Amino acid sequence: MNIEELIRWFEGWADPAWQEKWDNCGWQVEPGVTGEPARVLVCLTPTLAVMREAIALRESGIEVNLIFAHHPLIFGGLRRLVTGEPIAEMARLAFAHQIGIYSAHTNFDQVNHGTADVLAELLALKQVEPIAPTQDGLGYGRIGVLEPALKVRNLLSEIKSKLNPPELIVSVDAAMERTIERVAVLGGSGASYIDAAVKAGAQAYLTSDCKFHQFQEARDRGLILIDAGHYATERPACDRLVEHLKSLGVEWVQLSGADEDFRGFATLPEIVEV
Repeated sequence: MNIEELIRWFEGWADPAWQEKWDNCGWQVEPGVTGEPARVLVCLTPTLAVMREAIALRESGIEVNLIFAHHPLIFGGLRRLVTGEPIAEMARLAFAHQIGIYSAHTNFDQVNHGTADVLAELLALKQVEPIAPTQDGLGYGRIGVLEPALKVRNLLSEIKSKLNPPELIVSVDAAMERTIERVAVLGGSGASYIDAAVKAGAQAYLTSDCKFHQFQEARDRGLILIDAGHYATERPACDRLVEHLKSLGVEWVQLSGADEDFRGFATLPEIVEV
């Protein structure tokens, strides 16, 4: 399968036309590689670290020619490409080493087996449906039923086990012995869908990038809000995409080992009074 065939297959599944107006899905850099056999490095975010990883693989004899990312490289109105700036450097290296960069963002969030469905599957949710439908059964986020129902503390343990986040941020008054049956999930920045999760009947909502007052809103509306971090909630979909591409017979595909979680928690030294 060459790159053109791979992209045609993917866009038949997650049409870039479905992206939000502010988004930038599709080709970010196409240095004339579409006719080549696809050798793909999948990542969440296209960074210089991922590009250097792709170049190192080429130098080792694996001729990687496509970085397939969830997040776009180019967002907003790009006005210039200047030496030393990250986007310019990514573009320069892409052309110099013949490595394309393609992104699937909000189109991939909506589809069956996209970012939200992968989270729902990891938590083994049943009777799953979108929390914010867009078209033909697709949409943002998923809500489903836990079978069997879990206490909050057990649900948190399950999330930690499946997603391995550095930390979980949870509504401060979450009753750990409360039984949860209906759970909503949305990978990435999903705080703006709190209202949709509540209206869909969710008792707990797993997402990321939640602000102080959004935890307040969730508390006031009886929703247990669980922030597991942007990376932890979206990276599993990248792993699943690798499996899809392998099943298609792509010549070489691998999940990036240089993909980065930009959110960390510092361990501070104990303060000793003197």
